[in-house]
Amino acid sequence: MKPAAVIRVEDVPTHPAFRALADVRGVQHELRYASHNNFAGRVLYRGFDCAWLRAEAAAGLEAAATWLQHQHPGWRLCVLDALRPQRVQEAIWADVVGTPMAMYFADPARGSIHSYGMAVDVTLVSPEGGEADMGSGFDEMALASHPALHAEHLASGLLTPQHVALRDRLRDAMAAGGFDGIPTEWWHFDHGDRDAVRRSFPRVD
Repeated sequence: MKPAAVIRVEDVPTHPAFRALADVRGVQHELRYASHNNFAGRVLYRGFDCAWLRAEAAAGLEAAATWLQHQHPGWRLCVLDALRPQRVQEAIWADVVGTPMAMYFADPARGSIHSYGMAVDVTLVSPEGGEADMGSGFDEMALASHPALHAEHLASGLLTPQHVALRDRLRDAMAAGGFDGIPTEWWHFDHGDRDAVRRSFPRVD
């Protein structure tokens, strides 16, 4: 699907439709693709400032953080990925196409919702300041990461009730901000219908 328009990632900081993650109240961020701490083991955002979301998604994230603080005082959200330029999505796809990892990434020909600034990868931070144990790691491309299989994983002992409770807490918080999760990644949330996003918003290249 052809995007409505295209914005260069270099122009995002001055574009009025985007908000910096640093300005989203109640949320911290540690962009894993801006470090070596990711599935590729290398910096994928070298030279790019990707700590941004569209204003609509940023407002939703702020609402999610507010809900979480009210319902579970001391707990916070930490964003692990937000805006992902199309050129990075293409580089990732070149690495994973033809491998089992491909199912976890959008074909750039169709477009990742991250590339529109309308998706986030996020986890929970406990009142003590550490990342919560969610039963599998961010970008752990394995069945243990699939929310759709929670009942099966509980029955087998692959996940504990605490793991699932924390994933449910994250999902409920994000839902309060208008985000929807997906069946295969506990950390990924879209703000808005994917097809509508692709039709209506400019893609960041």
